[in-house]
Amino acid sequence: MSAVTDLALAVLLGGAFALGVLGVLSALPRWGAVPLDRRIAPYLRDVVPDEALPAGILPRAGVLPVQSRRLWDRVRAAFERAIGGGDALAQRLAQAGSVQTPAAFRGRQLAWGIGGLVAGALVVVAMAIAGRMSPPAALLPLIAGAAAAVAYDMQLTARANARRARLAEELPTMLEFLALCLSAGESLLDALRRVSGIGTGQLTHELRQTVLAVHTGSPLADALGETATRLQLPGLSRAVDQIVAALEHGAPLAAVLHSQAADARDEAKRVLIEQAGRKEITMLLPLVFLILPMSVLFAVYPGLFILRLGLG
Repeated sequence: MSAVTDLALAVLLGGAFALGVLGVLSALPRWGAVPLDRRIAPYLRDVVPDEALPAGILPRAGVLPVQSRRLWDRVRAAFERAIGGGDALAQRLAQAGSVQTPAAFRGRQLAWGIGGLVAGALVVVAMAIAGRMSPPAALLPLIAGAAAAVAYDMQLTARANARRARLAEELPTMLEFLALCLSAGESLLDALRRVSGIGTGQLTHELRQTVLAVHTGSPLADALGETATRLQLPGLSRAVDQIVAALEHGAPLAAVLHSQAADARDEAKRVLIEQAGRKEITMLLPLVFLILPMSVLFAVYPGLFILRLGLG
């Protein structure tokens, strides 16, 4: 056995031993103790509603939840400082409809990166044992870890963009429903409460959060403004600005909502036309790179075959 093979076996056995030691340490009470906030949270349920409590804090049947170790918390904090979190990440999480905090997201991203690093290291060890080790293959763990972390971040961006597209599709219908409720004589808060109670969809969920914020003491204009700021949807931001201006000046809200619904539908038509234009360009790719070469091949090949046979 070569030195590279011995080193690969040493890394494999050492990694398995370290994984077993960490598994034993995670079961120790000092490492896996539940913090104070999670121990007293079930006794505050009569003061704070269940849906307002952090995710995973309520007791459930099964294995007792174990808090992450302090070492992992320090590593996650260092990774968050290196990569960055802040308002941009929190906004993307809100747009994606995720209940994670930026710190929790960076922690999972770090876990994905470590998983990719371990997977790349296992591939390198397998290549070394098989005798196919090469110097460029040593960079495979780093590349795999970075690719896993970037893929997790791109997954969040894709989820946020998809959810924002669904919100834009639901916005005209929601504004029409609100205008209908206002025309029937209800107030804006009652209309929001009714629509959020009987409606379904992503925008309905956001309206439920707005109504919940109003019930907990926030002014209606501030709650609507926070929702628009959190989602960063152009149509919703314009509608909220018009609603707030109408509330301040006493303008009829039903007419304002009807006009905003018409603007939202026009915006949806414009976006649909732009998407159709991009799809036309995309449809040209198989035509140019697949159908057209095959047509040329079918037209030219018989002539070439006849020339080779000397029948021309």
